[in-house]
Amino acid sequence: MEYRYTLPMKVRDYECDLQGIVNNANYQHYTEHTRHEFILAEGISFADLHRRGIDAVVARITMSFKTPLRSGDEFLSCMNVEKCGPRYVFHQDILRLPDRKLSMRAQVDIVCVVNGKLVAGVEELDNLLTDNR
Repeated sequence: MEYRYTLPMKVRDYECDLQGIVNNANYQHYTEHTRHEFILAEGISFADLHRRGIDAVVARITMSFKTPLRSGDEFLSCMNVEKCGPRYVFHQDILRLPDRKLSMRAQVDIVCVVNGKLVAGVEELDNLLTDNR
């Protein structure tokens, strides 16, 4: 599969639970960090959007865990994004390195709130979907 954006990362010791595997909650941190880095790489700042009264917020997350990561494992956090009505849908995979085995698959639905009201989208984020990059 081709991805719009990939971010190499490494598991830190404190992210693991008693079984020696990454605690499930940390995968949500990985996916959020990836979305933020993607947006920054595209020249958009969530902090700037917020100052202007625009907040992109998580509406729903679905995660499927496949192969656990362990302390010291390197991995790629990968994503694609599409627009479905008012939602920006991020399809995100975590691939263990070096074998690129699927560790986790998620769908994260984001909606935008402008000055406290749900909107169909915002220009900066809509432009991410139409750019030929």
